[in-house]
Amino acid sequence: DSVENVLKLSDGLLIVDVIGGEQLTFSQSFSCPDCGISMEEMEPRTFSFNNPFGACPECHGIGIKMEFAEELLIPDTSLSIDEGAIAAMGWASVTDKGSYTRATMEALSKEYNFSLSTPYNDYPDKIKYVIMHGTDGKTVKVHYQGQRGVGVYDVAFEGLIRNMERRYRETGSETQRTEYETFMNTTPCKACKGKRLKREALAVTVGERNIAEVTEISIRELHEFMNQLTLTSMQLKIGELVLKEIRARIGFLMDVGLDYLTLARATGTLSGGEAQRIRLATQIGSGLVGVAYILDEPSIGLHQRDNDKLLKTLKHLKDLGNTLIVVEHDEDTMFAADCIVDIGPGAGEHGGEVVAVGTAQEIMNNPNSITGAYLSGRIKIPVPKERKEPTGYLTIKGAKENNLRNINVDIPLGVMTCVTGVSGSGKSSLVTQILYKRLARDLNRARCIPGKHDDMIGIDKLDKVINIDQSPIGRTPRSNPATYTGVFDQIRDLFAATPDAKMKGYSKGRFSFNVKGGRCEACSGDGIIKIEMNFLPDIYVPCEVCSGKRYNRETLEVRYKGKNIYDILDMTIEEAVKFFENVPSIKRKIETLNDVGLSYLKLGHPSTSLSGGEAQRIKLATELSKRSTGKTIYILDEPTTGLHFADVHKLVEILQRLSEGGNTVVVIEHNLEVIKTADYIIDIGPEGGDKGGTVIAKGTPEEIAKVKESYTGYYLKKYLEEVSE
Repeated sequence: DSVENVLKLSDGLLIVDVIGGEQLTFSQSFSCPDCGISMEEMEPRTFSFNNPFGACPECHGIGIKMEFAEELLIPDTSLSIDEGAIAAMGWASVTDKGSYTRATMEALSKEYNFSLSTPYNDYPDKIKYVIMHGTDGKTVKVHYQGQRGVGVYDVAFEGLIRNMERRYRETGSETQRTEYETFMNTTPCKACKGKRLKREALAVTVGERNIAEVTEISIRELHEFMNQLTLTSMQLKIGELVLKEIRARIGFLMDVGLDYLTLARATGTLSGGEAQRIRLATQIGSGLVGVAYILDEPSIGLHQRDNDKLLKTLKHLKDLGNTLIVVEHDEDTMFAADCIVDIGPGAGEHGGEVVAVGTAQEIMNNPNSITGAYLSGRIKIPVPKERKEPTGYLTIKGAKENNLRNINVDIPLGVMTCVTGVSGSGKSSLVTQILYKRLARDLNRARCIPGKHDDMIGIDKLDKVINIDQSPIGRTPRSNPATYTGVFDQIRDLFAATPDAKMKGYSKGRFSFNVKGGRCEACSGDGIIKIEMNFLPDIYVPCEVCSGKRYNRETLEVRYKGKNIYDILDMTIEEAVKFFENVPSIKRKIETLNDVGLSYLKLGHPSTSLSGGEAQRIKLATELSKRSTGKTIYILDEPTTGLHFADVHKLVEILQRLSEGGNTVVVIEHNLEVIKTADYIIDIGPEGGDKGGTVIAKGTPEEIAKVKESYTGYYLKKYLEEVSE
């Protein structure tokens, strides 16, 4: 009773004075009785960065902050301030003698004794700090001649970074904010060091690791950690069921080939295949039966070695009593299927029919199925009779971005190189983060920070870098293959030169659906009208005035060889090649679209409804139609995503054409049909995550096939043997 009364009166604090001994202090709350620091009671929400109770108060659980980066404000440190080293927005005038920014910089140079003609890289750290972070309140005398005459001002220079931060905060223009953000980079939050949780949550450990450390290790390591975890009998009683559930879910993720990922990986950085396989692992964990699962290319981004794991998982789902419908181009998946529905025979207008239904063997025996022809080997993607020799090398020294282990890599020039390796081995870190970003910064003057590396030798042998990815060619329906390739400008020139157009005084602009004059004003040249539906998706209906033709009646009266401008946009690429066969400049551009396998697309096809593979091939066609300089490097990340065997066949031919002009092609790829046609292979591995990041093998496909340590070589050997038979 005495203890209960004391605890009530003292708000949960009890001091016991032992006769002849020391005082003992007890507390009912999570607090230290000596220093007075207290903590809230631990709840699940304490460990969630999505909940205010657990999130870091500084970054609100995001873990990163957008900050202005010195590398972007001064991208080329070999230049002096006089030569325009400062690229920061609003500081271009620093090279003009009469500007205020110039006067400020001259005042700084006098006060701190440095020259504006010295390369920025040669400045001591103290001077760099002053330029970036200011004078910390100390004033300098700025001599500035304005409209009212010469004035001397005592100014405390705020520094480039603080100057940009202030302007970013104060601007009301969204356009300017977007421009300022190009000088910013994401950095870990200084308070939580990127852990996203508050200090109290990070103070709790299990097996000597806090929750952030547990989520930052790979799923493979996490599997080992959970299996080796030793708990007391009391802890085991509390956590036994939870541990069982955690171990099972980790097992599901490993079964679908995602053991290299970490639980802290942002979903926005996952490939489509990775995200789909995570959802697949979730479904396996649910143990549902009698469900129809629809999967769209789950093998995207998966190395051949991990494909078996995925197929085993799909079979397990089927054996539970579920139905699986898989859209897939992968050969192994087709052979593992109980039934194949082959749709075709071609694409676009040439498709839309069921060509064959049955087992893989039945599809192979069907003479009408192109899929069957490739599966049976009747049609093969040939291996080049000779591998091209490199014209030189681009050397990356000390690559250590993400899991790369301080490696040196020689990338051959003038040939097609495939960068291979299991998922998570470090391919994208090397090619996308280091190679592309460094070349984009140095050759294309892009504002980006390359991944960590010591140096890159041989950049002077190249003139530009082009990343050909599967992102859309435009964000609105106004963009289409004709506008993207530039051929629509030439078509409009052709219409403006017709007798009808000249008689009516129509210029090239009359045939644009983006500006007033020739377009239909009822739909602003869209051809469709958007009807907003409350609580339902918006619907689009053809414009009643122009009937979806985008132009007004007067413009459509102008014809070239019997066709008006709408008729041209409504033509398929195949039809357009024949129609413009006597106009070489137009025919050449349209023909490249035809060559890359897009004959079925219409010239005016809205870019928003193109698949990723179609968008990528339009970009490839655009590059093919340009005059080759022989010094361009093209970078592609898994270009075979979403492509059928026949499309892969065409893609290989295009990539070979690009490199035959003396250009360099670097492809990240898992598809062995592409890998076997490469002139050179760089295999990264051996595993994913922390067990990857080294060059396992490099050389021709034949040389890689002989390397026992290479998983790629093991599977490639079978493909090369099939060809030689």
